[in-house]
Amino acid sequence: MNPCVVPTIPFDGDKEWKIQHKRYVAEAKAQDPDVILIGASIIQLIQCYPIWNDKFVPLKSLNFGICGDRTQDVLWRVKNGILDHIKPKVCILNVGSNNVDNTPAQIADGILAIVGEIRSKLPDCYIIIIGILPRGPYPNPLRILGTQVNEIVSEKVKSIFKVELFNAHLLQPDGTLSQEDAPDFLHPSEIGYRKIFNPIFERLKKILDD
Repeated sequence: MNPCVVPTIPFDGDKEWKIQHKRYVAEAKAQDPDVILIGASIIQLIQCYPIWNDKFVPLKSLNFGICGDRTQDVLWRVKNGILDHIKPKVCILNVGSNNVDNTPAQIADGILAIVGEIRSKLPDCYIIIIGILPRGPYPNPLRILGTQVNEIVSEKVKSIFKVELFNAHLLQPDGTLSQEDAPDFLHPSEIGYRKIFNPIFERLKKILDD
């Protein structure tokens, strides 16, 4: 069995994770978002930067990111409440970076399992997947893992209606990752988030206008 596709509550007994999940379920019940973001720390931490209030708040967005989540953890959350009381027009998904012990095929299947669950609960929602971001200042095995996952997912979603993958272009021409874009060589800065999301905002506008 591929662990990436088995819905899982992480860190058995982690009260904070369960509290966060319950809070997100409550927020979903209380609000009527047009855009939702689902994933791990790269999604959650975007709320700490000006881009959130500048770009996402006007779009009626909700953020369902939890630091440390793997595909199987996000899969559990989408199966257990966060999507049950809303009908967003767009879902932005970024997950898989924390599945460092799995193969590219396993991680890709985990991402696609989440897509399938989102589609089953929100059949009219447009799903935008942000590919796994590069990590580390220089080329390394984890970057290769992420690139392979993105290639598999990109190919497979071509045949799925209203689903597309965006690859972030954060690397310099020499293959290095700048601390200006990602201070810890993984999580984006305000500049990094802008580089990732500027082309996505253009796509969002067209989807929401339609």
